[in-house]
Amino acid sequence: MTALGKEQMNRLRLIRTPHVGPVAYRQLLQRFGSAARALEALPDLAARGGGASRFRPADMRAVEAEAARVAQLGARYCFLGEADYPPLLAEASAAPPALILRGDTGLAARRCVAMVGARNASAAANRFARELAHGLADAGLVVVSGLARGIDTASHNGAGPASTIAVIGSGIDVFFPPENAALQEIIGRDGLLMTELPPGAEPLARHFPARNRIIAWMSLGTVVVEAAPRSGSLLTARLAGEEGREVMAVPGFPLDPRAQGCNSLIRDGATLVQSVSDIVEAIGAIGDGVLRSPRRPFSGEPPADLGQSEREQVLGLMSLSPVAVDELVRQSGLPPALVQTALLELEIAGRLQRHAGGRVSLA
Repeated sequence: MTALGKEQMNRLRLIRTPHVGPVAYRQLLQRFGSAARALEALPDLAARGGGASRFRPADMRAVEAEAARVAQLGARYCFLGEADYPPLLAEASAAPPALILRGDTGLAARRCVAMVGARNASAAANRFARELAHGLADAGLVVVSGLARGIDTASHNGAGPASTIAVIGSGIDVFFPPENAALQEIIGRDGLLMTELPPGAEPLARHFPARNRIIAWMSLGTVVVEAAPRSGSLLTARLAGEEGREVMAVPGFPLDPRAQGCNSLIRDGATLVQSVSDIVEAIGAIGDGVLRSPRRPFSGEPPADLGQSEREQVLGLMSLSPVAVDELVRQSGLPPALVQTALLELEIAGRLQRHAGGRVSLA
């Protein structure tokens, strides 16, 4: 695997630094122009945000060890802003700063459709998912799913390894669920295996919502095949809708709890799916086209001049309840750049939490 350059290593160090989330990462690079300059600025930003102790970026030796392990595993990094970063995913404001990929990276530039659903899916739903995925692959589409039991596994198998992307909620060297170890290896060889987590990361519950956003945001649309209310599959569908992607669902028998989520989606306006042609029609022209992710260099911008009174004004409007950033701008009467600067300082200091839909709260 190609060794990382100096700027890439600094970006990885920035990504692995505590309190630097996807939004903060993008803002830091836009403001300072390079990861090296952003790393230098972090202690001052944390102090201005009210950080309780001296701020320390991620240890470079740990980052170097991670990079060596990724290369050893036959995988590679893909950073936001690089030409081969998944193009639709790059459009999301909270897109992962870096992905770890193993396999055919060209699949991420193809037109993708996400397929998700119940882990305890019925036999009929598993069969239908396999048939849908097979038809999508025949139509030139790439099927994206999360390698979980049930509908995810059926979707990967139906599409075939050369037409599927598996986004996992663990390190690329961790097999979960264990019974899918062979399938994960095959996809990593003939398809594409993808994660934003470092090698060795365990499949913890908090990792799966983040995995779901990648599945939804890199795809033209999301198809849900059996899902209980408040399931991860419905979260994926909601994330897709929030980014303007198509939301589709397969109807089910009303008395089956596994059908309630899909039926509710259809009631609320999701496209009803009974065949591959329904999906093709919903997402528009497909073909075998390749989407392009243009290189977007992060050019430095002068930091916004934020005074202490303005900083306290923004802080005073916040609480533990999430509020939209646009609402903070409206109520404070401050320019958006100053509000964003105040939020960035609070985030680096560990005092701010970001939520879906461009909302923030005190941590």
